[in-house]
Amino acid sequence: MSRTAIVGSCITRDLWPIRGDAQADLLYVSRTSLATLFTPALPAFRPLETPPPPLGPYQHRAMVADLQATALARLAAFRPTHLILDLIDERFDLLAVGDSRVTDSWELRASGYLDQPVFASARPIPRLSPACEALWRQGAADFLALIRGTRLRDARLILHSARWAAPAPPDFEILPGRAGDPAAHNALLARYEDYLLQLAPEMVVVAAPDFRRADPDHVWGLSPFHYTADYYAEITRQLAALGLEINAT
Repeated sequence: MSRTAIVGSCITRDLWPIRGDAQADLLYVSRTSLATLFTPALPAFRPLETPPPPLGPYQHRAMVADLQATALARLAAFRPTHLILDLIDERFDLLAVGDSRVTDSWELRASGYLDQPVFASARPIPRLSPACEALWRQGAADFLALIRGTRLRDARLILHSARWAAPAPPDFEILPGRAGDPAAHNALLARYEDYLLQLAPEMVVVAAPDFRRADPDHVWGLSPFHYTADYYAEITRQLAALGLEINAT
């Protein structure tokens, strides 16, 4: 039986019909960045035991994992047969806090944690800036070196190539007050993917460019990252051909 790890976004996670952490053969790492995975844990950060509203348990765990830099240890312990990278979550800006870098996600802002003293000196790193791209490229190189130097090397490495799709709400914002530029972000994704494939030409690419259409009736609402059903069906077909099992149990 396949054991799948996703480092990415809900575009790949939505292929599985079970929500939350109900599947033992699936590990989902989200709301992070290859630019933050290898930085030190945020010093003096104290997460709450109960997720602060409006966050749910998974949203809270994913965000805390980014702040505490625990995702890589979980990934190594999981020992996946298939490891999927999907880069759509690489749209958020970063925050530099001392030697740490974290993802400036909606979950972080909604949590209230930005009011903790540790964030008082946080500096923004805009996603589309050259500085962020340089940090991401270093993180990508470190990530692939980790894979090759550990048991993760036994996993089938897959790149789920996705883009911002149309139609999308004309007033779509990555975060409240922070508009997203589809053309600029799609160009960034293309550069990111090209770099990954230069470093790891053995990586298998799954893609469905002819089906990248935003779905106004998507269960999570209309956005450039929520596609119509035929998109998910085509990606599922391609992953099945690679020996990956997607089921509800």
